[in-house]
Amino acid sequence: MQDSVRVCVPRFLQIGRGSVSKLPSIIEAIGSARRPLIVTDKVMVAIGHVARVTDLLDEAGISYGIFDETTPDPTDIAVQRGIAALREGGFDSLIGLGGGSPIDTAKAIAVMSQNSENILDYRPPSQFNNSGLPVIAIPTTAGTGSEVTHHMVIVVEATQEKISCRGEAFVPTAAIIDCELTLSKPPRITADTALDTLTHGIEAYVSEKRSLFSDRMALDCMRLVSKFIERAYHDGGDIEAREGLMLAATLGGLAFSNSSICLIHAMSRPLGALFHVPHGLSNAMLLPKITEFSLSSSIERYADCSRAMGLAAEDDSAELAGRKLVSGLFCYTEIMKVPSISEFGIRKEEFDSSLDQMAKDAISSGAPRNNPRLATQAEIVELYQQAW
Repeated sequence: MQDSVRVCVPRFLQIGRGSVSKLPSIIEAIGSARRPLIVTDKVMVAIGHVARVTDLLDEAGISYGIFDETTPDPTDIAVQRGIAALREGGFDSLIGLGGGSPIDTAKAIAVMSQNSENILDYRPPSQFNNSGLPVIAIPTTAGTGSEVTHHMVIVVEATQEKISCRGEAFVPTAAIIDCELTLSKPPRITADTALDTLTHGIEAYVSEKRSLFSDRMALDCMRLVSKFIERAYHDGGDIEAREGLMLAATLGGLAFSNSSICLIHAMSRPLGALFHVPHGLSNAMLLPKITEFSLSSSIERYADCSRAMGLAAEDDSAELAGRKLVSGLFCYTEIMKVPSISEFGIRKEEFDSSLDQMAKDAISSGAPRNNPRLATQAEIVELYQQAW
């Protein structure tokens, strides 16, 4: 019997090809969003995604502003600039357009502009549920799942600490899931974001906080990624593959947001904070090795993952299915040319001197407690060294 769980999801999702065209009607349905601030980055401006959105708003007679100063790892300073832009323009809502960074920045502006402006007040293990301004999330990368989660990750610029904020306040009001916005993604970003999605599905399924709800989202997430990841990687114009990965990202977000992330994400974030490794890529670097480390502590669950991904047969033993999962993950990273930490270009001396601090930061995030196999600080250091 499943214990009672509280599930947090956006008020509604608009899913399917061409869904972005529904933006004006979504704004109207929300009611309190009459003058949105578009939170994005300069890449989204350059490739035309912002213009696609503003054309829709212009045609509908909806006034708006644009804040395009988000950074790949969103910082508290960027959030403060966004809050200033929000207030200066008198905006009453936000549209997060782009990858996880613009969407997380939009969430932070929405909540912090109406509550405390000190990001440290949102540090885990606290859960923040006070409402902020409405947020419409429009993802363009098919990876983070931030469009449906009650998480956001912000870097404290002064200390480079990466804070994962949690709570119902951070769930977007609505999300638009349009795979057409991902067609411009190059192979490297396609691979990294899809492997990020796969990590969400696997960690949600083996997490100590899993539920029947998160299990269903996680298994379908893994099925979709394994079916479409190589197709999208080799042919970016494969619209069916793009659609499958886009839905997988949203399902993965629903899965881990309503269960939890585990050791992979905990170790991934310090790599991003200290060495600016993109989040999806750092997850991809760690995914096979940490899965191998954790395998024996939840062999039946990992076997389910292997079967869902088509790596193992239904009649394979749990032990064989688990081994096939690890081999399959290593194979994915090889096919998609995921670099090791050393190949990313980090200096060995700098990496070695940061190991203890990274391990401490990983443990302090709380996520390792949800992992099937609990890791000591020394074991986390060793795993970083193995991933080097």
